[in-house]
Amino acid sequence: MLDKKDLYALLDSRHISYENFDHPAVYTMEEARLQDIPYDEKVVKNLFLRDDKKRNYYLVAIAGNKTVNLKELSDQLQSRKLGFSSEADLWEYLKLEKGSVTPVGILNNTQKNVIMVFDNDLIGEKIGIHPMENTATIILDFEDVKRLIEEHGHTIVMCDFDE
Repeated sequence: MLDKKDLYALLDSRHISYENFDHPAVYTMEEARLQDIPYDEKVVKNLFLRDDKKRNYYLVAIAGNKTVNLKELSDQLQSRKLGFSSEADLWEYLKLEKGSVTPVGILNNTQKNVIMVFDNDLIGEKIGIHPMENTATIILDFEDVKRLIEEHGHTIVMCDFDE
């Protein structure tokens, strides 16, 4: 299981540049915005979703100022009706706790049965993500995050989300 320390080691071994900002634990985007994190507009919002039959799971990362219309997203993904996954599923599939959801959490999904969904607006941007726990935020290039996930063998879907 990849934890915060392991993630930093992975980023360092790949020579991936990042800035780290430690802060008190945050559980919502509103709490994160109260922290003194540079580029706070680049901190992504993450959702762990599943279809209504619990056959397909999705880790969704969008620009923090956006919202997700689950019906529109299910149409884009050609999925059954989407809903939020339970905390038990979050731990089972990603080894993450509520409030610590992060795109790199998918690296803990060894079965590769979670689909990564990214907002097209993240392309070419620096983004802020939790490093496996919600007591820090790291800022790095979106392309580096995407490449790590692709190299791990996960399916990535790019989607458009409304502001």
